Amino acid sequence: MSLPPKTTTPNGHTSHRLFANYYERTSRNGGEERFMKLLRQEVVGQAHGHVLEIGAGNGLNFAFYQSTTVEHVEAIEPDSVMLSYARTRAQAAPVQVNLIQAPVEKLPFADESFESVVATLVFCSVGDPQRGLSEVRRVLKPGGTLLMIEHVRAHGTIASTMQTIITPLTRLMAGNCHWNRDTEKTVLETGFKIEQKRNLTWSMLPFVVLRAIK
Repeated sequence: MSLPPKTTTPNGHTSHRLFANYYERTSRNGGEERFMKLLRQEVVGQAHGHVLEIGAGNGLNFAFYQSTTVEHVEAIEPDSVMLSYARTRAQAAPVQVNLIQAPVEKLPFADESFESVVATLVFCSVGDPQRGLSEVRRVLKPGGTLLMIEHVRAHGTIASTMQTIITPLTRLMAGNCHWNRDTEKTVLETGFKIEQKRNLTWSMLPFVVLRAIK
């Protein structure tokens, strides 16, 4: 089987060109409007102060930052094609958004730099989630907030087994996406305290919406 084009450089920059272009197209469909848009508004709307967005992708969150509570946003994204889409949306954002090409496992920021960190549909594809979340915790100020939407490992045996079976394919075809990751568990193992959590069931892709405190 031929693999989708991908490039990776020593500094963690990547390019999943076919997937990034596909994601941009599908982000304009009804599913994004009916489901993800409302979740993005809910989660991003809680951000305040100096904000770090992890894995900004094509910039779909930018429109929902509140200028009354957010001072500015530093947004990282390792994929060069995703960044090309995100730049256009950053220009239209209601707050200042500074885009940086970087992986979450090696954040180019000083300790305790941010009041809020936003991550939506990111940690399913991170190379080393525990290291990435440790970096997030490092750059958050004491009492800082992690705001997250992720699809996660299913609780049922049958569904979680099916996720594990399909994950090798999703990793190849969907930008290293792991359907079977227990991201909530990793958040706790990294030292965060989950303050609020809501589980959403959607076929074989259950979601978790959470707010965690450093």
